[in-house]
Amino acid sequence: MQNAAIVTDSVSNLTPEMIEKYRITIVPINICFRGEIYRDMLDVSTSEAYEMVLQDPDNFSTSPASPGHYLEAFREASKQAKNILCITLSSKLSTGYNVARLAAKQAGDEMSDVSVEVMDSQNVTAAEGFIALVAARAAEEGKTLEEVSVIADDIRSRVTFLVVLDTVRYVYRTGRIPKIASQVASRLNIKPILSSSDGLVRFVGAVRKKENGINRILRMMKEKVGQGEVHVAVMHAYAPDEAESLRERIASEFNCAELWVTEFTPVMGYACGTGTVGFAFYQ
Repeated sequence: MQNAAIVTDSVSNLTPEMIEKYRITIVPINICFRGEIYRDMLDVSTSEAYEMVLQDPDNFSTSPASPGHYLEAFREASKQAKNILCITLSSKLSTGYNVARLAAKQAGDEMSDVSVEVMDSQNVTAAEGFIALVAARAAEEGKTLEEVSVIADDIRSRVTFLVVLDTVRYVYRTGRIPKIASQVASRLNIKPILSSSDGLVRFVGAVRKKENGINRILRMMKEKVGQGEVHVAVMHAYAPDEAESLRERIASEFNCAELWVTEFTPVMGYACGTGTVGFAFYQ
């Protein structure tokens, strides 16, 4: 039995292969479509969820996992280790962190021999995923919960993401800008560039052509990492060919310690729209 087990949510964008290899327990976020509730990655695949978005976007929404779902995940993870590190998406973007803390208390009452630590990733998408992935690799090496937490905290301070939206039309769904503003920007063909900072998703630029946006975010990563070794996860929202092209560019232009491709969770893609492409990275 390992000294520590890792739990995270489906917004972390980890691939099924990584989840299986490193025995990471995933808490699916809820997807609501036409009155039915589906658990992300469990009841529907990412591609199937995007097909729902495209089919009837006005009847597609999402909601956080419940304390019961986190408690279920802690029970499952306790089969691997009695010490659990749960890494959630940013508390400034979702109630998931508080829900997980409530479930951790319930787990302590139910399983007296199990200890659950909840960490706010202060991030989202595969940037959150990298924190969970590095923690899981450390746990696999036999490190203690305290050691795993220190390693995860270090990655948390260094990881970020950059994405280019294909449209700004749906950003109003985040509740951060008025619907009319996003519709006007959409008609002007503005494509925002987003990143993460201080636990929030922030607007860092805009372009008219997606190709220009891709070139810009690559320059932004180059400014941060230079010729140094970098870990990169390419993300896409229902745009696999664009993601593969981006992966090839990154492989040729950067010194990658690791480079993988994942689908942008529909929970995030719901607000960003299909066609979003970008990457999470840390040096």
